[in-house]
Amino acid sequence: MDINYHAHQTPQFRVLSDEQIAVIYRATLECLQRTGVVIRNAEARHLLAAAGADVDGERVRIPPHIVQDAVAAAPRSFTIWGRDGQHRLQVVPDRVYFGPGPTCTYYIDPYTGERRKARRGDPGTTARVCDALEHIDYAMGLGLIDDVHHRLAPVYEFAEMIANTGKPVFPWAYSRDNMQDIYDIAVAVAGSEEALRRRPNFALFATFQSPLIHTDEELGNALWCAERGVPVIYIGGGTAGSNAPITAAGLFVIYLAGALSGLAAIQLKRRGAAVCLGGVPQAMNLATASPAYGSPEMSLYSAALSDISRWLGVPFMGTAGASEAKVLDLQAAIESTMQVVLSGLSGATLVHDVGFLDCADIGSLEMLVMTDEIIAMMRRIMRGIEVSDDTLMLDLIDHVGPGGEFVSTKETARRCRTEIWNPTLMDRDRWAQWEAAGAKTMQERIREKLRRILETHQPPPLPAGAAERIEAILQRAEERVAGA
Repeated sequence: MDINYHAHQTPQFRVLSDEQIAVIYRATLECLQRTGVVIRNAEARHLLAAAGADVDGERVRIPPHIVQDAVAAAPRSFTIWGRDGQHRLQVVPDRVYFGPGPTCTYYIDPYTGERRKARRGDPGTTARVCDALEHIDYAMGLGLIDDVHHRLAPVYEFAEMIANTGKPVFPWAYSRDNMQDIYDIAVAVAGSEEALRRRPNFALFATFQSPLIHTDEELGNALWCAERGVPVIYIGGGTAGSNAPITAAGLFVIYLAGALSGLAAIQLKRRGAAVCLGGVPQAMNLATASPAYGSPEMSLYSAALSDISRWLGVPFMGTAGASEAKVLDLQAAIESTMQVVLSGLSGATLVHDVGFLDCADIGSLEMLVMTDEIIAMMRRIMRGIEVSDDTLMLDLIDHVGPGGEFVSTKETARRCRTEIWNPTLMDRDRWAQWEAAGAKTMQERIREKLRRILETHQPPPLPAGAAERIEAILQRAEERVAGA
């Protein structure tokens, strides 16, 4: 048998057809021209007006050619670097990366198990755990720290995270001052502005609001970053039935109108700026009207938005590894697994919120550790099956023959660890061995792994002098808010 290619089919599924996506896109263009969006950032309004948009106060109606040009200008791929030079995210179609999310109010203390307000030290601890986990690809803070001046929380968070991981970091910012401080910290780590432009070690996480609103600060920060070559993740959502239509198709129009109008402003600021659009589309909890973060609809909607983004040729950030459970339990495992698998199969580029509990109100490192194992299983599935002369192994089958065994062959020894995934948390022992080893539950194994990381893992050190420069930036920020 002669096979002149390696057939390596990656499993994938689609929610929307190309025809359905085209209908949604045309409806979005009509929405932007007829209804428009509220843009509270004056610079963005000016850029859009100069390109031909109709500006009436803060309401901006955008003709299709501006959006179509923005989609054409946005790069299909770009790279976000970790400060160690080893870890990088090549943002390209169908390569899926996972990480935590930001801004939970509460944090599960990894030592006591207490649910408490997030505080200084937590973002650094989260980043160190992200650094240690093989299948967590970038760091976000997992909790909104509560014990610093409220205007400086994003700056402290970024300073802690970048010091505790070699992987890329996705900070957020309240203000232009926050953005400048974060940028200065990134420059201190990179060595120079030129080095940071060449290899950006962070991407800004900025949001737009549903329905159809861009705030001054968030869009302003995105424009500021685009001008300096910092990649931007511009993410919104909408909850079906409350701040978006109850139908999925209507929700997609609301989301896409916000995302594409933001993309248009950013591309007008700097054509070719690296942008990843993102969405956290949710169903409404029918009992409370609040978002249902663990619902099957959220995974379905996210997969559909991934389809739309792929059709447009723009990278997409989705959501997975989150749950509405209040503790790490069976509900958390079920919801996280469903989300991770659908995110992987849909080909979302960046996937955030791993480690969230209680509808994005609690950050849990145990949830992060558990989901790392789920992601590992999903990645083995996504690797698919190679069919080639080499893998068909006809010569080996002929050599072993009927009734033989393959355990002792060199080919089995050479390939076993790549062909068969080996767990780090899942138990595969027989009952007697499991009992002799202490009869540990999954939760106990998760806690043990987390504590090993906290006790032993050391992230790569900062470059010489960077810690001192970061401390000076934080001190400058404290003096600024004290004098405000």
